[in-house]
Amino acid sequence: MELPFRYQRSTLRAIRKNKVPSTGRRWRHHSVHLNRALSLLVAVVVACLSLEVLAQPEPTEITPAANFQSHFQYWEDTAGDAQIDQVVNLPDDRWSLVANGSAAFGITQSAYWLRFAVRNQTPLNLNLIAELGYSQLDDVVFYVYADGAPVKELKTGDSRPFYPRDVDHPSVLLRLSLASEEMQTVFVRVATAGSMIVPLRIAREQSFFETAAYELKLHFFYYGCIFVIILINLAVYLSLREKLYLYYALALLGYLLFFASIKGFSFQHLYPQSPALHAKVLLVSIPALALFSLLFCREFLNTRINSPRLDKVLIGMMVFELLFLFSAPFLDYQRGIQLASFSALFFFSLLLVAGPVVWAAGVRAGAFFTLAWTPLTIGVLATAGRALGGFPENFFTENGMQIGSALEAFILTLALADRLYREREDKIAAQAASLQEAQSRSIAQNLLTEALTHDPVSGLPNRNRFEWMVDQQLQQAPERRYMVGLARITRLDEINRTLGLARSEWIMKCVAQQMVELAAALPFIQAIRDDQGREERVYHLSGDCFCLLVDIDKAGNDFSALNTALRRLAEPIWLDHLAIELQPSFGAASYPEHGQSAAELIRNAHVGMEIAPRDGNQTGIYSPKYDIYNESRLTLMADLRNALQQNQIMLYYQPKQDLKTGQIVGVEALIRWHHAERGWVNPADFIPLAEDTGMITQLTRWVIGQATRDLAELHNDNPQLSVAINVSARDLESSELRDVLDLALQQSGLQARALTLEITETAAMLDPLRSLQALNGLAELGYQISIDDFGSGYSSLSYLKQLPASELKLDRSLIEDICISESADVIVATAIQMARSLGYRVVGEGIENAETALRLKANGCDLLQGFWLCRPKPISELKQWLQAFEADERAVRSSGP
Repeated sequence: MELPFRYQRSTLRAIRKNKVPSTGRRWRHHSVHLNRALSLLVAVVVACLSLEVLAQPEPTEITPAANFQSHFQYWEDTAGDAQIDQVVNLPDDRWSLVANGSAAFGITQSAYWLRFAVRNQTPLNLNLIAELGYSQLDDVVFYVYADGAPVKELKTGDSRPFYPRDVDHPSVLLRLSLASEEMQTVFVRVATAGSMIVPLRIAREQSFFETAAYELKLHFFYYGCIFVIILINLAVYLSLREKLYLYYALALLGYLLFFASIKGFSFQHLYPQSPALHAKVLLVSIPALALFSLLFCREFLNTRINSPRLDKVLIGMMVFELLFLFSAPFLDYQRGIQLASFSALFFFSLLLVAGPVVWAAGVRAGAFFTLAWTPLTIGVLATAGRALGGFPENFFTENGMQIGSALEAFILTLALADRLYREREDKIAAQAASLQEAQSRSIAQNLLTEALTHDPVSGLPNRNRFEWMVDQQLQQAPERRYMVGLARITRLDEINRTLGLARSEWIMKCVAQQMVELAAALPFIQAIRDDQGREERVYHLSGDCFCLLVDIDKAGNDFSALNTALRRLAEPIWLDHLAIELQPSFGAASYPEHGQSAAELIRNAHVGMEIAPRDGNQTGIYSPKYDIYNESRLTLMADLRNALQQNQIMLYYQPKQDLKTGQIVGVEALIRWHHAERGWVNPADFIPLAEDTGMITQLTRWVIGQATRDLAELHNDNPQLSVAINVSARDLESSELRDVLDLALQQSGLQARALTLEITETAAMLDPLRSLQALNGLAELGYQISIDDFGSGYSSLSYLKQLPASELKLDRSLIEDICISESADVIVATAIQMARSLGYRVVGEGIENAETALRLKANGCDLLQGFWLCRPKPISELKQWLQAFEADERAVRSSGP
């Protein structure tokens, strides 16, 4: 079908007559009337710029030259029900010309028919691509005619599944194949619920793909840059946890989603068979980018402080965008696009004003934001004008928002970098001010921590570190099998008495070094590194005992290498030409068979050591069958309950002496139990059982009642005395403890300050928050709080200093060697100085000789108790001892100069 070409410029009135039919339309909403008015205005502008009336279309001539101009004619089908046969027979005066090949008709409910002809004037067969370069067209149908007969029909558009298409490309494309001197006429029906933009381009196939590849590179360069900026900001957010960088990354992600949707890339690559989802994603992306941009703006400009009125407006806009975001999936596409277009106008205008408002207040961020948002707003206005039909179709109106967003991202990235740099400088300045103070405090705490977690002789980590390491390992990998192995130097006491402490310590250092070297060659020995990067494999459990953790799964049940190492450890050590036999004993307990915690495994490994054969260097493996300590566990608590009911439990008291005045200022209540069959039962055997079974609560209630009655009796002759009562972690958890104490004071007539409640540092650390609350409540009532056995556990000093304690008792294991070991003396002196600096009264317990007492007094210790002063005594004997002590004191004072 060959149509002769003839230009005839029409008047504006003629165009208006041809374009808009006189039949009325049914408009149901006010927004539709507004769109109609905009469409009329756009039609006038577009007509003035690019439209001409054609009597008949001139075909696009394909010549050997590389470039040629595309143009088309269009006819508006206001009812949207015209068929191809009707359109083909339309008179020429019903068609309007778009000479530059691109037109924008705004948001309209009409369908538009395009008509163009293509003639091949080359001697070759040609493959051409006809492109409608706007991917958001919903329904596009191509009808190709040659010599007046239909040769091809193609239905496409983003309301249909993406595949199949003539060309795998986001735009709406049609392949045309023309023989030499052949002409084809193409009719295109276009209908869309959004903006009607129809940029037509006809190109040779090779030229089209070269141009498309170049455009694709530009697009993905843009997407890549934005994606890198998103990743950087997410990394900064994860590092600093500042919401500003998260909001910025999410806003940029919204832009990516919007551009990928409106350009058709997401439809093409992510959900090509879901056109309905494609429309919803585009609608959701618009309020999403707006919402996170508003959040970023509010955080970046700090409008809560810099401009409270602006902050309220931003919050209102955020509420609107949030509602839009949740309702977008349920909105009609046309109404959603209309709402998005008009809300974007207010949104971008608001943020364009926000920057200067904050800038005028003297905030540096306002200048950056203004510079960044201006090009984006211009780009958005250009894109929106194109979508509404107000601006012509060209490179800037098509890509203005992308160009603006790229400039905005670049400027705001510089702004965030500037902000990050300034915040970093401020933090460095603030940290530098406190660094010196923290450094000295840290050094002191590290020294004390080192003393509490490492053996002073061997330098190896001690029991506290070993239990912590084992428990951590069991928690992290409970499905694996482990074995706790112990090695005890049985002749250490004999070597110490024979050769002296210095040589004995030298031998222990040699043994420790040898064990570390042997363990390093065994890959199945569990190893960790401490805070200083030192490797820990072997631990010094006590004075003569070492331990380690074996990964049984890694060893594969082959312990030949370990047995070889143990035999080497049993070899004599040469000292001054003497071969010293160490006679080590080995024990082991396996997880999970022999215990579920470090303490339980260590205990059972000790039991295994006791049942090891004495001939040779074999390792004793724990077996419940040979655990003699378990025989009494079934009946011991029942016997204890009966003993309490029958008043068979006794209290012994050990005095505490003030080292400055020499006076006896208090006594500690110590529980004693004489079993009818077993004789005297060690408290270490039944107190832990009582704590495990909950029996400790009844036991503590009895001790408080008996101790207060005894103290009231002692006050008749010694009113200055106080009594110390041991309180367990279970007692602190009990809500009855305060009531029991109050009742005991009422019955005895004592004051709360006469009672000192002793709690071990280990018990205080079991549930720090609960313990702290309970002790604070007791201290407020006037009870004295004492931290018992300090130095036997691994506590947090920052926590201990929060306890409302007035007294700290050094554990006997910490002070027993201060007269013979310089390192032990330094540790005790440091602990005393630290405790006194924190306001504690320091008590040394377990004093067995005058030399130790004098050393503690010289180091600043306040009180002492121990066998050297007095063994624990029942109340009757304690009275006699106190009378004798006072008589001796009076005699000493009277005989003095």
